[in-house]
Amino acid sequence: MRFRDKVALVTGGGSGLGRAAVGAFAAEGAAVAVVDRKGDSAVEAAAEIQGAGGRAVAIEADVGLAADATRMVAETVEAFGRLDIAVANAGIGGRGSVLDMDVAMFELVMRVNVTGVFLTGQAAARQMVAQGGGGAIVATASISGQRAGWGRVAYGTSKGGVIQLVKQMAMELAEHGIRVNAVGPGPVDTPLTRIGHSDATRAAYKTAIPLARYGMTEEMADAMLFLASEQASYITGHTLNVDGGYVAAGINA
Repeated sequence: MRFRDKVALVTGGGSGLGRAAVGAFAAEGAAVAVVDRKGDSAVEAAAEIQGAGGRAVAIEADVGLAADATRMVAETVEAFGRLDIAVANAGIGGRGSVLDMDVAMFELVMRVNVTGVFLTGQAAARQMVAQGGGGAIVATASISGQRAGWGRVAYGTSKGGVIQLVKQMAMELAEHGIRVNAVGPGPVDTPLTRIGHSDATRAAYKTAIPLARYGMTEEMADAMLFLASEQASYITGHTLNVDGGYVAAGINA
């Protein structure tokens, strides 16, 4: 129960990594604000937590809009009285190469994946500073922000931006006792990757990953909880890769 009496907000909390995170925070005692652009998904995830005896509120919001970011934090505080942890997890893909990527799609990926993390972190940090006592912000980055991959010109660039943004926020917010870190997932087994990753893509990843498998959403959530906890009290500005050794690996034959 590492988060007893703590309040956590998780964006993209209605599905995938975010859904695993809200369940894990609640299981360890936190009151959780489940934020998702799809309101029905947020309501479903919050109801699941409540059904298990936990505390949760569902909030429909678009993280790429400043007004929504401010409102989701305000609604969290209205429900639970404070905010201790913010997980800026919401993100989208947008596959396309340098030669064929549509500029509108490129800008949308940046708005959600980078501006969304900035606005979530900014709104959360303002609340944490106002209430005192510090806090923790965790963003979802990616191995695609560290190593290039075909068709990921928008996604990979956005996640590289998240990694740098985390460093910047960590430096500026340290004086307020707010730690800022990121999780860098490798390929994760989710409904989206089951549909979106071809057999060739899956085989290529398994060849390149020393542990030779996709990660699980629960493993990503475990890393988020660690970075948000007092066990990581001297860690800030860091991206923790949860990737089965993918980034560290070289030639395997």
